[in-house]
Amino acid sequence: MADETIETLSAETLHFPPSAAFTAQANARADVYDAPFEEFWESNGRERVTWFEPFTELYRWELPHAEWYLGGKLNVAYNCVDRHVEAGLGSRVAFHWEGEPEDETRAITYADLQRDVVRMANALRKIGVGKGTAVAIYMGMVPELAMAILACSRLGAPFTVVFGGFAADSLSDRMNDMGCEVLVTQDEAWRRGKPVPLKVVADEAMQAVPGVRAALVVRRTGNAVPMTDGRDHWYHDLDVSDDPASCPCEPMDSEDLLFVMYTSGTTAKPKGIAHTTAGYLVGVATTHSLIFDLKAESDVYWCAADIGWITGHSYIVFGPLCNGATSVIYEGTPDYPNYERWWEIVERYGVSILYTAPTAIRAHIKWGPEHVGKHDISSLRLLGSVGEPINPAAWMWYHKHIGGERCPIVDTWWQTETGMILLTSLPGVTTAKPGCATRPFPGVFAAVLNEEGERVEHGSGYLVLERPWPAMTRGIFGDDARFQETYWKKFPGYYFAGDGARIDEDGDFWLLGRVDDVMNVSGHRLSTIEIESALVDHPRVAEAAVCGRSDALTGEAIVAYVTLKGNEGPSVEMLEELRNHVAVRIGAFAKPANIVFTPELPKTRSGKIMRRLLRDVAENRAIGDTTTLADSGVVLELASRAAESLTDE
Repeated sequence: MADETIETLSAETLHFPPSAAFTAQANARADVYDAPFEEFWESNGRERVTWFEPFTELYRWELPHAEWYLGGKLNVAYNCVDRHVEAGLGSRVAFHWEGEPEDETRAITYADLQRDVVRMANALRKIGVGKGTAVAIYMGMVPELAMAILACSRLGAPFTVVFGGFAADSLSDRMNDMGCEVLVTQDEAWRRGKPVPLKVVADEAMQAVPGVRAALVVRRTGNAVPMTDGRDHWYHDLDVSDDPASCPCEPMDSEDLLFVMYTSGTTAKPKGIAHTTAGYLVGVATTHSLIFDLKAESDVYWCAADIGWITGHSYIVFGPLCNGATSVIYEGTPDYPNYERWWEIVERYGVSILYTAPTAIRAHIKWGPEHVGKHDISSLRLLGSVGEPINPAAWMWYHKHIGGERCPIVDTWWQTETGMILLTSLPGVTTAKPGCATRPFPGVFAAVLNEEGERVEHGSGYLVLERPWPAMTRGIFGDDARFQETYWKKFPGYYFAGDGARIDEDGDFWLLGRVDDVMNVSGHRLSTIEIESALVDHPRVAEAAVCGRSDALTGEAIVAYVTLKGNEGPSVEMLEELRNHVAVRIGAFAKPANIVFTPELPKTRSGKIMRRLLRDVAENRAIGDTTTLADSGVVLELASRAAESLTDE
């Protein structure tokens, strides 16, 4: 029914076809979309991964459970590190690490990384980690975080990385759920020039996790931290070998558990998303090579995410290292000690591929392009976007000021659950449209369904996946009933991603955000992302977030939270200008009823806007849990401003 379909009311007409020069050298060719499903994934499985024993069956699909590359044996750490050294690439830099303090840098070659991973693995073995031991990792963006992940993979120990910004309760909940026996952490982390007490938080968490019997502590700041005798071990004090022969890679079955990544859901209990070994590795290596057009011998690749999230797992650690890439890891924030820091890094290392989130792009828009202009970033040849739908205005700013109007932009859609990118443009092949994720990756089958579960050929509805893909989650750890209820019940036979999407006349996909971020205004189901895009399209708006509030007349009324550029102050004139701007872009019925002008939006430590809290403010109800916010004071200030907000009434 029309009123049950997400309406999309703006149309972007700008098209950016690939240049002939880029197409000529691209890893992907147009005929990649023609490859048969089984042939595509079988050939990539054989060519991109080194097997101890080859797989004998490509995949098995007993809905909703999939298995891939059955019968094969391999080791992830071997594929990411050892085989490159054996191939004579030991002197290639694996990671350029940039500490938050500007004088701290490290160039870690693949040979260095092999020795460091072996040493970390032997340290873990010394405190009782073996094949099957569940390990939690709670660290900042230091090289030892990647080394700990790879060391666990080398030993066959499944792990969960808990983002270093989480509080003790969040850490203990995750460790208890997975049954972790060992924790890897560090003394402190740096955050905008101040130490963050990770070990202190870890100690509090371990008090609530009786199963944890040992902790390995990496020294970062060197400040004194409490150490519990018999349980806590300084990594630098352990006398262990870094000789690869002392710690051979454990052969793992294709479907052995690799890691669990916890993500939020519709209940208070986080979901433990389980990923296994072979399918995940093939998926992230294949997508990383084709989507980012990686030339391992010459590119410097930077995914400016945190390893503590799935983007960092897939596209900082496993995908790039499996492909033998040279990557950048940065410990700090984009604005410390100044707004130029990212562009200093791009210039210093000659970064050629940059992959970041729309949130970060909008922050740079707010700060202004003059900070970019002070640095030579001409080394960049490809840009990527990840994390949420990118609004067209931010896409165009990225294209102009960072890409110099010459770099392709790959706009990627995927989830913690999918493990790998599923919708994206392919550089050199796809005609890009600002804000459009374009097409399913080769070997991926996506569709849009209406409320009745019928396929939508052109128009809006619910994004689903029709066939399995190698890196898909194998379930919610310890809770198969929740897995089936969450992802497979709404449209039986389809994986329902929880997102709305539109298919345009060219067959390209436009993401419309989570379906729970959809508002019903006077019978129109409107996506928040569309209205946000219209607001950010205004030249004086740096960032915007939209939600609905209950309204007796229209069902829901639109509330917009807007951050203006520079020192621009709120005014009735600006209110009307923005409301009229939305009316021109979308329609008069889409005008925000309330506009709250605010210097900051409430965001998690990973940069995602906490829309649940915006709804709490809009409905004038008690503010929910703020423990994952980067700055909990923002939401209190927002509530105060909302009480004085400008409205159309």
